[in-house]
Amino acid sequence: MEATETVLCTLLAVDLTDYCYRVCSRCQRVLPSDKNGVTSSSLCQFCKSKEPKLLYRILMSIATDTSVKTVICFDRVATVLFGCSADEFFHFTKLNPLTASMVNQVFDGEMLRVTLTRPHNRNAQHMRVASIVPLRSGFQPAIVTLREIFTKNASLGSCSITNHNL
Repeated sequence: MEATETVLCTLLAVDLTDYCYRVCSRCQRVLPSDKNGVTSSSLCQFCKSKEPKLLYRILMSIATDTSVKTVICFDRVATVLFGCSADEFFHFTKLNPLTASMVNQVFDGEMLRVTLTRPHNRNAQHMRVASIVPLRSGFQPAIVTLREIFTKNASLGSCSITNHNL
C-alpha cells in the first residue's frame, strides 16, 4: 500500500471497549496510566495542569471492494462520526449504559469515503484513518441518532433499535 490511499467502504463494526484516552487539556500530552490502563493522575507532568480531557481512539472494521480491514480513528476523524467530543460521549454512555452496544446498530452498513495512511508509530498494527466522509445523504452523527432513540424509548419504556434510518 502507498503512504496514503482513499477508498470507498462499508462500516462493519466499531469497537468501543477502549474508545478513548485521557490527555492534558492544555498541552494535549497523554496522561500516564498504570499497567491496567487506569489513569494514575490528572496532573500533567509537563505543564502541571489538572484539567484532563478525553480524546477518541476507535478501532473500526471496514469492507472495501477487495478486502476487510481493521483501522484506527483518532479524535478529529471520530468526531465526524460521533458528532460530539469524547468527553460528551463518555458522559452520555454513563447516563445510557446501552449506548455502546447500540453504536454498531446505528452505524451498520454506513457507506464512507476514507483516506487511510500508514501509522506514525512503526509498531502500530492498524492503518490510520486520516479523513472520513459519510456518503449517505441522510447521515446523522451517532450522538444525534442515539439521543433520538433514548428520548423516544424513555417515553415508551424500552431500548431496542431496529433501523438506523429513524
